[in-house]
Amino acid sequence: METVILAVVIAVVVLGALGGLIVGSRRRKSLPPPPPKTPDITAPPAEPHVGDEAETPRDEPRRTIEEVDLPGGPAPVVVEEPPIVEAPEIEIPEPTAGRLVRLRTRLSRSQNALGKGLLTLLSREHLDEDTWEEIEDTLLTADVGVQPTQELVERLRERVRVLGTRTPEELRGLLRDELLTLVGTDVDRTVKTEPEDRKPGIVMVVGVNGTGKTTTTGKLARVLVADGRTVVLGAADTFRAAAADQLQTWGERVGAYTVRGPEAGDPASVAFDAVKEGKEMGVDVVLIDTAGRLHTKTGLMDELGKVKRVVEKHAPLDEVLLVLDATTGQNGLVQARVFAEVVDITGIVLTKLDGTAKGGIVVAVQRELGVPVKLIGLGEGADDLAPFEPEAFVDALIGD
Repeated sequence: METVILAVVIAVVVLGALGGLIVGSRRRKSLPPPPPKTPDITAPPAEPHVGDEAETPRDEPRRTIEEVDLPGGPAPVVVEEPPIVEAPEIEIPEPTAGRLVRLRTRLSRSQNALGKGLLTLLSREHLDEDTWEEIEDTLLTADVGVQPTQELVERLRERVRVLGTRTPEELRGLLRDELLTLVGTDVDRTVKTEPEDRKPGIVMVVGVNGTGKTTTTGKLARVLVADGRTVVLGAADTFRAAAADQLQTWGERVGAYTVRGPEAGDPASVAFDAVKEGKEMGVDVVLIDTAGRLHTKTGLMDELGKVKRVVEKHAPLDEVLLVLDATTGQNGLVQARVFAEVVDITGIVLTKLDGTAKGGIVVAVQRELGVPVKLIGLGEGADDLAPFEPEAFVDALIGD
């Protein structure tokens, strides 16, 4: 019995020892490895700046909280300054003295066919009746007119008969003298703008729409300003759209003030106000642009008559200038007669004389109205309006 108990005790002891060995070996296998040494920690490299290649960070100034703009504050007030409106630049027109001489090439470009044609015919060895008829046709084609043509041919016949042998120089001199006589050199062609007893001088510009009437009024303002005068413009053509704007633009370019009224308003009241304004401002000249609706002849003539009467409540008109398109030829003479019925024309302005116009219209219109050509227009340029000078005109006709 004791032996059995001893054997059981020994077995229990042996089993317990074996179990301890197994558990110990398992614990030794699950133990974690010892922790490594603490690594040396270095600061990360600084972000490179523009143009830097990972260089050593620099000491940079740092802003304090007081210097930093925090969100939520009031938005800055932006004060917008009103736009600056620049005044139009005032132009200085070129002097009018000798202007036609400077424009002689432009004039002769289209006009000297008349002079050259006459010189060619007069240079023939025998001047028979057929030749004289050709000379008459040349003059008539150039819009000289029947009566002036007959007078010129008679004088040429007489002088050629007396002269006998004719050299080119003699023929040119002969033709120049006769054309000057026809055009007229002893006529006063001054535009009257300086009355002796008062200021301002008053000039009314009339003519059919399309002849360049408003443009001529603006160019005439430039001529006067170039001669040292001060000007007020009256935009009394209230029936044509944009006529007042066009005239005002011309005035602003030379510093001339423009008086205007509502579109389709009373032209006479605009003319009256223009003269009144000119007197108050103390200017030298008032230029009044008028309507030119020839297709309503009766209404136009009545309106022009009214403008003239109203203006003359201030002072008498010093000039009434009729603007004619030189390219219309004999039709221009018809227009001249219509206007002369109602207003006393004192001078003529021929426009577009550098185009297809014939130089003879100068002679014809002077004979028709009995008043001189005072100004001629030779192109679209601002300074292409020139005082009419008979000598320069005839020289351009016959060429060099």
